[in-house]
Amino acid sequence: MTTAEAPGLLERVGHYYKADYTYEVGREKIREYARAVQDDNPVHWDEDAAKAAGYSGLVAPITFTSIPAMAANQKLMETVVVGYETYVQTEQVFEQHRPIVAGDVLQTDVELSSVRQIAGKDMITITNTFVDQNGETVHTMHTTVVGVSADEVDPNITPAVRKVMMHDVDILTAEESAQNYVKTVREGEAPKQSEIGRTRTPNSLSFDGLTKGDEIPEHHTGLARGDLVNYAGVSGDANPIHWDEDIAKLAGLPDVIAHGMLTMGLGAGVISDWSGDPGAVQRYAVRLSAPAIVPAEGGDVEYGGRIKSLDEETRSGVVILTAKSGGKKIFGMATLEIRFS
Repeated sequence: MTTAEAPGLLERVGHYYKADYTYEVGREKIREYARAVQDDNPVHWDEDAAKAAGYSGLVAPITFTSIPAMAANQKLMETVVVGYETYVQTEQVFEQHRPIVAGDVLQTDVELSSVRQIAGKDMITITNTFVDQNGETVHTMHTTVVGVSADEVDPNITPAVRKVMMHDVDILTAEESAQNYVKTVREGEAPKQSEIGRTRTPNSLSFDGLTKGDEIPEHHTGLARGDLVNYAGVSGDANPIHWDEDIAKLAGLPDVIAHGMLTMGLGAGVISDWSGDPGAVQRYAVRLSAPAIVPAEGGDVEYGGRIKSLDEETRSGVVILTAKSGGKKIFGMATLEIRFS
């Protein structure tokens, strides 16, 4: 019997709590994150450019919310979703109800929204909602991971990881809370969603100049081990499979791999560069199919895509984003819903 089949975990679906602390979005953190995902759109860097585009401050890339989410989700993974040795990210959805900007103060809410089994694997979905200082939901994020049991990894990985992890990080030990577990759920209705993302005038490409099937220019992004270490530090994702070759191999990987969130952030930047306005993206969904391997000599991710559909009434469209590394597709399917001017 897998963990998902056990009544305990299924009964915990719906477990909800608010993060202990709010997260204030800082100007320099936005710049750090934009650098980490190699996104040079001026609205992430230059305050005058951001204000000229109609924003009150620097704009956070759409995947930026992974930073406060990771910190907020730690308690869930230690006390609610237990019984696994580690986790592998498989799917990610970002819903941008309005662009997040420097100065925003975010309350991060956490919910175990789904546990299901596919092909004998336990698929666990965590939903984060981000509520701003005005009490509106500005961003929703759904993260799906596969739970990996102890018999699926090399038993030597636990002592190896303990020797290299930061002093205050423990990714392999979860508190066994089966006896003392108390389920907490959301009380009352969720805060209303901000409508700015649907109503603001975007600074993106003109809808009138677009055609279904138009291709996104091919873009190559180089990745070195240093880029992975930098992203780990900026994002807070300290898993050593992203920077320690020996531990990556103990985990069954051929070599060090790029963070899934990093490859998504790089892809979002490619689309931002093409469309002109990162705030015009309303939804970004990615299903990961393979990791991006980053050998000692460096790696490369090739991005491309096309316009899948266009809606004249809303002047919006759906773009398919492709990503390949080492000749393999690393995105099984990735789509972005974008408003055009």
